Amino acid sequence: MNFTTTETTATEVRTLAERVFQQLQDAIVRGELAPGSKITEPGLSKTYGISRGPLREAMRRLEAHRLIERVPHVGARVVKLTMVELLELFDVREALESMAARLAAEYMTPKEIAALREVLAGHERQADLQRGEAYYQREGDLDFHYRIVQGSHNRMLVTMLCDDLYYLVRLYRTQFSAGGARPQRAFVEHHRIVDAIEAGDAELAELLMRRHVSASRANVADRYAATLKESSASA
Repeated sequence: MNFTTTETTATEVRTLAERVFQQLQDAIVRGELAPGSKITEPGLSKTYGISRGPLREAMRRLEAHRLIERVPHVGARVVKLTMVELLELFDVREALESMAARLAAEYMTPKEIAALREVLAGHERQADLQRGEAYYQREGDLDFHYRIVQGSHNRMLVTMLCDDLYYLVRLYRTQFSAGGARPQRAFVEHHRIVDAIEAGDAELAELLMRRHVSASRANVADRYAATLKESSASA
């Protein structure tokens, strides 16, 4: 009986930790917890009304996904990349995602392509995209780029892009790619990439994805530079 109770409690803690992880992850990705901001267990515990056990588990996951970092004599804080680190991240993304698109054109099944088009159809109905304000994508199977990488059927690429770098890329992709004409252009580019994949044109799929990520890189870099300039001016 004690074993069952302990097992149930452990399951409840994991479930609660998962819910808190999702809440904190969304808050970080959307910028509600600003890059570089310090976060503490007491503060988060009070905000989310959660005990320290599940919270510690959620924070360990955030750290594993590179969304928070431990700084000596400071504590935990939301990750904040330098401009050089950000550009390096997008350089890696450009190389790997263009490879994933090429492989997707070779190996993605008709069922997977149909599901990818359904994802884009869902995106098109989003109010933020219709207004041209932003292009926010939920994580995992509701994320266009995630689906492309999964469609490559290359386990090494999936590990690197859907696990190791995914959440960090998603953070900067979300926070600094909104506004202007970019959301609508990105959506159109997504459709062209899927067209190339469906046609089995691996070379074109790779080229279009490379151009797409390169455009995103330039846009993110410009917007990030603007925020750094604003921060310096207000300091």
